[in-house]
Amino acid sequence: MSQLREYFLNIIFFLFLLISTIGALFPMSGGWPGGQACMPSAQMALDLVNNRSDILPDYELELIHYDSMCDPGEATKLLYDLLYTEPIKIVLMPGCSGVSTLVAEAARMWNLIVLSYGSSSPALSNRQRFPTFFRTHPSATLHNPTRVQLFQRWKWTRIATIQQTTEVFTSTLDDLEQRVKEAGIEISVRQSFLTDPAVAVKNLKRQDARIIVGLFYETEARKVFCEVFKEKLYGKKYVWFLIGWYADNWFKIKDPAINCTIENMTEAVEGHVTTEIVMLNPETVRGVSNMTSQEFLSALMSRLGGMNPEETGGFQEAPLAYDAVWALALALNKTVAPLKAKGRHLEDFNYNNNDITSEIYRALNTSSFEGVSVRGSYKKIGYYDSSQKNLSWFGNDVWIGAGPPADRTVVIEEYRFLSQKLFAAVSVFAGLGILLGIICLTFNIYNGNVRYIQNSQPYLNNMTAVGCMMALAAVFTLGIDGHHVHRASFPVVCQVGLLFSLTELFNKCWRCQMAYTQHLEPWKLYVTVGILLAVDFLSLLVWQTVDPLHITVEKFTKEAPKEDLDVLIQPLLEHCNSEKMNTWLGVVYGYKGLLLLLGIFLAYETKSVSTEKINDHRAVGMAIYNVAVLCLITAPVTMILSSQQDASFAFASLAIVFSAYITLVVLFVPKMRRLITRGEWQSEQQDTLKTGSSTNNNDEEKSRQLERENIELQKIIQEKEERVSALRTQLAERHAVRNRRRPSKGQNHIVPPPSSHQDPKSMLPPPGFPNTATDNYSLPASFSNSSNLYPTESKMSRNHCHNSQIPLLYK
Repeated sequence: MSQLREYFLNIIFFLFLLISTIGALFPMSGGWPGGQACMPSAQMALDLVNNRSDILPDYELELIHYDSMCDPGEATKLLYDLLYTEPIKIVLMPGCSGVSTLVAEAARMWNLIVLSYGSSSPALSNRQRFPTFFRTHPSATLHNPTRVQLFQRWKWTRIATIQQTTEVFTSTLDDLEQRVKEAGIEISVRQSFLTDPAVAVKNLKRQDARIIVGLFYETEARKVFCEVFKEKLYGKKYVWFLIGWYADNWFKIKDPAINCTIENMTEAVEGHVTTEIVMLNPETVRGVSNMTSQEFLSALMSRLGGMNPEETGGFQEAPLAYDAVWALALALNKTVAPLKAKGRHLEDFNYNNNDITSEIYRALNTSSFEGVSVRGSYKKIGYYDSSQKNLSWFGNDVWIGAGPPADRTVVIEEYRFLSQKLFAAVSVFAGLGILLGIICLTFNIYNGNVRYIQNSQPYLNNMTAVGCMMALAAVFTLGIDGHHVHRASFPVVCQVGLLFSLTELFNKCWRCQMAYTQHLEPWKLYVTVGILLAVDFLSLLVWQTVDPLHITVEKFTKEAPKEDLDVLIQPLLEHCNSEKMNTWLGVVYGYKGLLLLLGIFLAYETKSVSTEKINDHRAVGMAIYNVAVLCLITAPVTMILSSQQDASFAFASLAIVFSAYITLVVLFVPKMRRLITRGEWQSEQQDTLKTGSSTNNNDEEKSRQLERENIELQKIIQEKEERVSALRTQLAERHAVRNRRRPSKGQNHIVPPPSSHQDPKSMLPPPGFPNTATDNYSLPASFSNSSNLYPTESKMSRNHCHNSQIPLLYK
């Protein structure tokens, strides 16, 4: 009978319990599906509180919850449902930082206390913005001291960051940037993304990010590491720092938003480091709920119904949700007495009542109890006490490589030098060319009194030989680099060898042209050569005075060495350069180009001239043609290949060598051959008979032959003129006879026909006049029987026929 009475009393007691409703938003899905473990944990705490007779004995706490999907937009609609549907909620419990930010800003308009179990955004610590917000989850900025300690331990001074563009991660990164700056650590790359991290990950690799801090939710983490796998931004050269409140196997969860396999994701995340607050008390103590940490885990696993903790979102934050319910219950329990003294009760709460809200706020702000969760920073390889700044290191850190990777790729500067084999080979050719020039110069000077050498302007040839040797000497300066001289001496080396000019070849052609058309004194040629050389010298002097040459360093794309080293090679190439290099080169190339063109024109004009005064004009023309072709090809090619030291040197030096060789061989070898094979003691006639294959000797022979033919033709013309004069005299005599036999006026007179005995040859026209019997032309009117046809003998003389002489020119 007593048991039945107690049973009915309990029923009556529960009928009179007052219900206090808690509105909760648990993210069961989305960026952080923490509600999967936090909601069962909160419900477990709520059941324990309601079964306690010493906590809110007259009240029962009820939990109404929705799935916010960790989306502020979805949370806005759910918040409206919570506020405008019965019953009235006395407290709100959101989860994600983004949702908590929205709820906490709006809650003060309804005088509501907000208690969060899973919000880590540092921005939520702003009391001016969120005056009624509380949380059991510590701020995300508590991760940063641990990160800085690890950076310093592993001697990293350069890091990179990639974040999702939400307030929680932006404010966390701002705090991290300030802390690393104080520690002397540089954030070299800072990337962010909204939904697609592909571009941000590519930028990390392009900017050589090695130590990377990633701040993003779990779903975005899968997207990031799928891109990390594609870009190969993982392995022994890279270290990723991630947030530790993801599920343990977050990278193995199937996600339709990515196209990477589980094997790809597992490979990409290998070796990353996580930081997280220690959520579960490691000590075996019983807190306010009369549970130890291990008992709590066993009870939670029972609630989860055998779910794998590694696949359950929010499993690590579950102790925080459990303690959040206990903190709320204890705070409400503390408000009962003060409210009763004021004649108020918890059931009197409404959205317009600020008094009860103030009491709950005061109670939460002064609450302190021993729960199953604790504060601190958690590392799998150690613990860091942020209050004591003490890092407990386990020494079990394992790296993919031999040790912690470098925080950046070590860049080794390496200068590119000219191939010494190429330089040696070209130098040999240049040296032989200089030796040939010395031989040619010696030969020309030694045989300067020989008439054949004198007719080739030996002084100009001597200058040409010297110019060729100077050009060949410039080849050595083109190949000098850091292998041979110090960088300070480079500007001087750059200026050596720039004085070579084509002036001598140009003047040879000009001398040949002027020697035939008019007399030109030799000293004028030498003055011209001097003027052109002076122009060269003055132009270079002005160049080096106004805009002197200096060393510039060209950088190329970094190269990875063949060995598997964590370094890159930065190729460098030194150039002789000036501020307005292109302008000066344009002036020099333009001036030399005009000189070449004029030389080609003169060579063409003198190609058919034959004179004994200059007997090698054709050889000079051939040399100019070859030099012009080589210059026109080499100048643009060397400008294009300026960044390829071997190719540029090969083109420039070989062009100089070939042009010098061609000039020396064409100008001097035929002279040597003539003097060596024939000897200067032979007569001119013998020289003429033995010069069959020589171009210059053939021209002289043809010239003498044409002169002889011209003399013979002039004799023939003189004989013909005498014959014409005799015939004209005969015609004049006959005309006089006919005039004497003319009848008197008015008398018919018949002129008898010519005598049949007259000499037929006397009636033939003079040589050169048309024959009426054989030519198809009629006699001109001047040959009619006119009295004024022939002048008298006194007016007719041989000297009047001089216009009939035909000057014969030869070519």
